[in-house]
Amino acid sequence: MYSVLKSTLFFAIPVLLSACSSTDNRLPILGERDVITKEVNGKTVTDTSYYQIPAFQFTNQDSLPVTDKTFEGKIYVADFFFITCPTICPKMKTQMKRVYDQFKSNPDVMLLSYTIDPRHDTPAVLKEFAKNLGVTGPQWQFATGRKEDIFKTGKSYMVVAQEDAGAPGGLLHSGHFVLVDKEKHVRGMYDGTTEEGADKLMADIDRLLAEYKKQ
Repeated sequence: MYSVLKSTLFFAIPVLLSACSSTDNRLPILGERDVITKEVNGKTVTDTSYYQIPAFQFTNQDSLPVTDKTFEGKIYVADFFFITCPTICPKMKTQMKRVYDQFKSNPDVMLLSYTIDPRHDTPAVLKEFAKNLGVTGPQWQFATGRKEDIFKTGKSYMVVAQEDAGAPGGLLHSGHFVLVDKEKHVRGMYDGTTEEGADKLMADIDRLLAEYKKQ
């Protein structure tokens, strides 16, 4: 069932989402956008408003608040998982650990993993899970909270996160890593279950960091 979901989501994204790209090798901005018309010095001008990840508030592995403000001025990668997941989650966490190891010395990059099984994945359980992965410090945040809020947040990242009695473990989620820039724009989505997907993500993080250096 997951393979069908993964293929549908991964290949539908370029078709279903608006994207802004330019000729200077910048990453696209994914999601809906609005054209705004306004008056400036007596002249009518148009501007574009791009989709942004909305505000959120959850609890991290240290039992501290983790919110959108935690990632202020940061590039970050988000994903959804649950610790007892019997299918794709171990692959995803192996690949996300590679991303963590690649950028753990860069203060401009963070990671955010939302559990979709908050009843089991308490802060203490997430803390132990992070420790077993070899994760230290605040760069990789593991978030838990109300199930309904987490599922809603999944939609804000344009991925699936929901209950499904027919799925292994009774929960269904996308295998994508979502790249978010410092302005909370979604700049890329990657297959988090493969080395190729993680490699593309890491290359695009470098591209995005280079964009900010040019500004």
